[in-house]
Amino acid sequence: MAVRFAKESELDRVNALRKQVNDLHAAGRPDIFKPGFSKELQDHIRTIWNDPRQRIVVDERDGVLCGFAVLNHITRPENPFMRVRDYLDIDEFCVDKTCRRTGVGTELMTFIRVYAREQGFSKVELNMWEFNRDALQFYEAIGFSTYRRYMELEL
Repeated sequence: MAVRFAKESELDRVNALRKQVNDLHAAGRPDIFKPGFSKELQDHIRTIWNDPRQRIVVDERDGVLCGFAVLNHITRPENPFMRVRDYLDIDEFCVDKTCRRTGVGTELMTFIRVYAREQGFSKVELNMWEFNRDALQFYEAIGFSTYRRYMELEL
C-alpha cells in the first residue's frame, strides 16, 4: 500500500471513484444532485489537476487505487466580521466501496495530516452531507468535530 500524490495517468481511475461519490450524493439528495456523471463532471478533474492550489492524494493497494482526496488550499481575507483564514480543505474524499473498512480512509487522513503540518497549516477542514452517516462516523472517529451547520426549512 502507498499513499501519495496522484499521477496524471491515474485521473481516469480517480474519476471512477468520483462517480461513486456523485452516485451516493444523487441517491441521498436527489433534490440537489443530478444523477449520472456528466462529461462536464468528468472533465472537472483536469481543472483540479491544473490548479496549483489543489492536490490529489491517492491510496494504492496491489496496483489499484482504492481511495483519493482532493486537497484545496483556501485563503479567505479578513472582513469586518472574520479574521483572515488560511487552511487546507478536503474538497473531495472517497474510499472505493470494495475497500471500505480496511484502513484506506485512515491512511489517507494520516497522509493529509502530515502534509498539512509540513505545509504550515493549523487546521484541515471538510464539509459533508448530513445523510452520509457512515462518513460522519468515520470523520468523528478520526478526530474531526463539527463547528458549523447548514440547516434548511422545507416549504
